[in-house]
Amino acid sequence: MWAHKGWQGRFLPDGLRRAAQLPAYATWCTAVEGNTTAYGLPAPATVAAWAAETPAGFRFLFKLPQLITHQRRLRNAEADLREVVDLLAPLGGRAEVLAVQLPAGFGPGDLGALAAFLARAPTAHRYAVEVRHPAFFDGGPADRALAGLLADRGAEWTTFDTTTLFARPPTSDAEREAWATKPRLPRRTVAIGDRPVVRFLGRDDMDATVAGWQPWVPVVAGWLAEGRSPTVFVHTPDNDEALGLARRFHDDVRAAATVEVVPLPEPTVAAPPPTLF
Repeated sequence: MWAHKGWQGRFLPDGLRRAAQLPAYATWCTAVEGNTTAYGLPAPATVAAWAAETPAGFRFLFKLPQLITHQRRLRNAEADLREVVDLLAPLGGRAEVLAVQLPAGFGPGDLGALAAFLARAPTAHRYAVEVRHPAFFDGGPADRALAGLLADRGAEWTTFDTTTLFARPPTSDAEREAWATKPRLPRRTVAIGDRPVVRFLGRDDMDATVAGWQPWVPVVAGWLAEGRSPTVFVHTPDNDEALGLARRFHDDVRAAATVEVVPLPEPTVAAPPPTLF
């Protein structure tokens, strides 16, 4: 998301008009996950507006529609994928990587469908695949088969790290909802290609979130030293502190990296509250 009620008047100026929300977000973070495309495609005019509102270096990671990933399970989806690719064309390189978020029931027996899907997918895009079936996380044959398939097709394995969320029982309504809906899987820190993607979900407790991402700092710094270009998204169950936390993670990686890491832009900040004196 790039518009969140909990950010208004704190991270971002209050009362921003719609056309100003994405540009303001883009001064805080240089990438965003596009969740809305999982449920329905935007109008072409909306995509054109996103292109006009973001700098060339900004990146969108749009999720493919669930019609493709969940209902058709990647089968007979060529026309639907082409519709998505054509729709996002005005964004150019900003939408180079597309997210293939698969349901928990998509298991080892479906790898043939994934292989066929990636073989026929438009090559102007790259694909970041997120799986949730436990068989892909035990180091066994399915794990190795998926890693090999993605490497052969030039695709990434998106890591969704929820280990911090599940480290202790929930203490807020948002955490309880996340406990009920998010996958509980082992942390995976192995990169497949040169554009690894990590989705980190912490807690509504900022200190717990920062402590939870510490294992990722040397991993991401190491990827940078290897010449990879990772994208890391920092979430919390309520996301109220997500903008500040994302920049803090970036600062932690910059401090640990052995190569130069470009700083994030200077953010557009909320105006200080008025005083009576």
